[in-house]
Amino acid sequence: MVDTDSGWDGRGGRGRRGARDTRGARAADAIPGRRVAVPDRRVALPDNRVAAPDRRTALPGRRVAAVSLVALAALATGCEPGTATGAPEASPPVRPTQAAAPSPTRTAPVTDDAKPRTAPPPPSPSASTAPPAPAPDPTTARPAPEPSTAPPPRVLMRTGSESDRVRELQARLRQIGHFGRNPTGYYGSVTADAVRSFQAKRSLPVTGSTDEVTWQRLLAMTRVPKAAELRPPTERPLAAPDERCLKGRVLCISKNSRTLAWMIDGKVVSAMDVRFGSEYTPTREGVFEVFWKSRDHVSTLYDTPMPYALFFSGGQAVHYSADFAANGYGGASHGCVNVRDKKKVAALFDQVRTGDKVVVYW
Repeated sequence: MVDTDSGWDGRGGRGRRGARDTRGARAADAIPGRRVAVPDRRVALPDNRVAAPDRRTALPGRRVAAVSLVALAALATGCEPGTATGAPEASPPVRPTQAAAPSPTRTAPVTDDAKPRTAPPPPSPSASTAPPAPAPDPTTARPAPEPSTAPPPRVLMRTGSESDRVRELQARLRQIGHFGRNPTGYYGSVTADAVRSFQAKRSLPVTGSTDEVTWQRLLAMTRVPKAAELRPPTERPLAAPDERCLKGRVLCISKNSRTLAWMIDGKVVSAMDVRFGSEYTPTREGVFEVFWKSRDHVSTLYDTPMPYALFFSGGQAVHYSADFAANGYGGASHGCVNVRDKKKVAALFDQVRTGDKVVVYW
């Protein structure tokens, strides 16, 4: 027998569902504000998703109440977090705003107030792109030096001078390694170069002329030359005399040692440096005699002075040469025997007589 009043259809489905629905309706009627006061906790999720209300409450006839619950839940998630009445306290959800969570690749702009007071203000875009201004030239800021009014020092010796003082100058320069030969007393290009070398090493004006300042500096650095330093017999050592030079009065001239020895009966009276002609105008070798003396001779062929000339072979003679005194062995004669010591050749000129023997050999 089936009891139709109990609502049970034998399967138990409708009767239970109906009873459950009835209890749900009574619960909703009895406590109308409970579900509003305690919204579903899924509302406060950090990803701001709004949880849907329990579908079990969305019964026919209560749709308005369900929609109201959803609206209240949406409003609760958009406002500042608070504590619901009758519900345990929960941590307020962090509202993910752009200011609270800035992008890791971008930084907030820094103002001048946030910088230290000692930091300079940031340069403007035009200042950063403009090229730096060139620094002023320190040399242009210096005032121009006033021209010196002091007169230049007086020149004592220069190229072309010839005196005992020039001989002393050469001897003193030789003491300190600036003059590489024996003194001649003539101020030529070799002496001028030696003076330039001395002036340059002592930070003096390099002129090649010996002024008062140069001379005083040289005197302070050297000693008084001895007689052998002022007038040495020759710059080069004398060669062994040829056997033809050992008898009588002989001008013994060696091409090998480039020296002339005035000998009487095998003894050397005086000696001096000499130079000879070039390969195109060689000095003749052999035994000759002095056939003519000319104190102030001038060459008619080359139009050059030949002081104290002692002719022994045609136009070839022993004589003083200013070029030899000035330039040394850098040049050559036209076949004559040049002497660079003027005083020595002058004394020789006075001693030699016409007919004295001349020997030129290697």
